[in-house]
Amino acid sequence: MQISSEFQDKIINAFGSDGQTWLQSLESTVQTYIEKWELTSDGPVANLSYNYVIKVRDSEGTPLILKLGVPNFDTRNEMVTLQVYDGDGCARILKSDPKHGVMLLERLVPGTMLSEETDERMVLENYIKVWKAIRKPVPKEGATPSLTHWFEGLKRYRESGDVQISMEHVQLAEEFFQQVMETSEGPQLLHGDLHHENILLSEQKGWMAIDPKGVAGDPYFDVVSFLINQLESKSDPKSILKLRVDTISKQLGFDRGRLLKVAIALGTLYACWGVEDLADWETTYQCVKWFIEFQE
Repeated sequence: MQISSEFQDKIINAFGSDGQTWLQSLESTVQTYIEKWELTSDGPVANLSYNYVIKVRDSEGTPLILKLGVPNFDTRNEMVTLQVYDGDGCARILKSDPKHGVMLLERLVPGTMLSEETDERMVLENYIKVWKAIRKPVPKEGATPSLTHWFEGLKRYRESGDVQISMEHVQLAEEFFQQVMETSEGPQLLHGDLHHENILLSEQKGWMAIDPKGVAGDPYFDVVSFLINQLESKSDPKSILKLRVDTISKQLGFDRGRLLKVAIALGTLYACWGVEDLADWETTYQCVKWFIEFQE
């Protein structure tokens, strides 16, 4: 089994010694569950991120996904979230082993990503359908993480001494988050990462979500990762961003001013995370500045 050095580096950078231990046993873990669940491997997917994802088939030839992650709270929380969705707007989980971070999922065929659609208005139409389909209450049992915990990242960034993100914008993000929380009607279960690459086409069910993070929060927050995504290749990204804000506000009945506060708050947090992880943050931060302009 070939495991790229790029994937290994990503896992070790993210999970440290736990990631290294997990990688050392990954090949045997894959083989164990292929045999245990009577699967045939079609090989890993091309775009691996922080999980090892394999296209497989069951004993009847049904195409499925075998997904393995470093066993931790986030992996177990994803399994719980998938069980709550139960196939409504999101790929269904069929089997799982939380202790070992392994899950068997419905495979969406052909699996075309929403990012491959070139008509922005069609992208928005399909995105909004999926967003509506996955609205669920926060599960009563379990320990779904809260957006409040996410936003502790702004304090961490402020205390880091880094100044690439303006402290004025960090403070504005904190203020807007508090304002939105004060006007919230209560948390819902959020996907937490609902963007173009996490929405795939199923020939049987239409567009469906994958890879939920599962977080409790105001539903406005579940559009921000989509708003700021897939803008680098656009000839006029600012206009596309404005179209997304205006269309989503109108189609979902959102208060546009409140949505912009949410986008500034969460967009700033994403940018801070990007700085921390040595990842791209400039594009996200530019979106935050545009969101601020859109308020005028």
